[in-house]
Amino acid sequence: MAATSDKAAQNIALLDATVESTSDLITQLLSSFPTLESTNLNATNSETKEKDNQAVKDQERNTVDALQLSRDSASLIRAHSTKLSLLIISEPFTPSAITTILRELVAGPLPGLASAVQLCNASKYTKAMSNELHWRAKNVFTELRTLVQAIPRDGKVLSTDQKNGTGDTTGKGSLSATGVVWEACDALLGLHDLGVAGLIIKKTEEYRDLVKDALEELQEWGEEHSDEEDDEGSIAAVESDDGVDMSAQNALDDMFGSQRHIPTDDPDKIRPRLESCNKRLRMIVLMYQAVTKRRLKTLPTLPHPQLPAELVAKSNEDPGIANCLDEILGVLKKIPDVTDELASAFYDLDGEEIDKRMDQCFFTAFAAVELLIKNWEGEQDEFTIWARKFQLAMKKGW
Repeated sequence: MAATSDKAAQNIALLDATVESTSDLITQLLSSFPTLESTNLNATNSETKEKDNQAVKDQERNTVDALQLSRDSASLIRAHSTKLSLLIISEPFTPSAITTILRELVAGPLPGLASAVQLCNASKYTKAMSNELHWRAKNVFTELRTLVQAIPRDGKVLSTDQKNGTGDTTGKGSLSATGVVWEACDALLGLHDLGVAGLIIKKTEEYRDLVKDALEELQEWGEEHSDEEDDEGSIAAVESDDGVDMSAQNALDDMFGSQRHIPTDDPDKIRPRLESCNKRLRMIVLMYQAVTKRRLKTLPTLPHPQLPAELVAKSNEDPGIANCLDEILGVLKKIPDVTDELASAFYDLDGEEIDKRMDQCFFTAFAAVELLIKNWEGEQDEFTIWARKFQLAMKKGW
């Protein structure tokens, strides 16, 4: 009996040490992640680019696919977290089995996922994918650490409250923590399924939808009339029956963002500007769709396991597709931001600001298609012809 008791105590002590070391390893791996400042979509730092290029050279003989490695690691982490979740709530408590699972995590999937983050450099996979993998992997590590720290070290399974996060238990229960780990791992699996092209397309469609939303809001705003405002204007200085100064009330409404409408006489020619703006915003929405169909859906495989023959004939170096994608994505992202500022200028009936934001918005759209004027083989095609017509339409009114 004494030997059995000693063995149990040793197993619990070993589990306690393993939980600590596993938690410390996760913290260490998180701290080793590349900072997002160096992988920002708009970053132009030459030192960052040099580091990425060096990373590509160091790995040019490395056939490991970072996305595949992240998927495999996430699958194992998900499976191991499921086992952990069951062991810490099931009788009898088996510290040796839990220790074994933690050691397996430390020996394989945890460093594997960290390696995937390091391998997924911007020059090879795009900054967009590098950032996305970084965030999703970081979430896996963070949530897994929470689950690991929930492992009991007193030789007893978790109580019902600790399992469900009820009673006096602080934080979420172990079942909830396990579910969050699953979600984080599934997000990494989904990223692998998307691939570089799929991620770029997804983001492009999100930017398109933001422009569509702004266009619909402007259209609805333009259809509203200001008859009531005109009627109120004629009695602005007259007090209402309850003694409220209407001019003061109007000023208060303006202060808190009450939306103004285009006056019937339209002295600042807001409506012609709105009609021109909406027409070109509709074309910008079409531009997003055309870019997706004619350029993004025809991307060669990224990262390049082997360059297409037509590209090899021109150069043995990477053709710069990853950098081009990051540049175009940065421009496409800027358009909805400017569109929001443009809409605000319309709502303020600020003709000068409207002109400024329209020029900025439409020039940015012009620049976006210029980046993709030729296909990935450097040749002109049907999209090139359409893009030139689109650019002419955007230039009207500059």
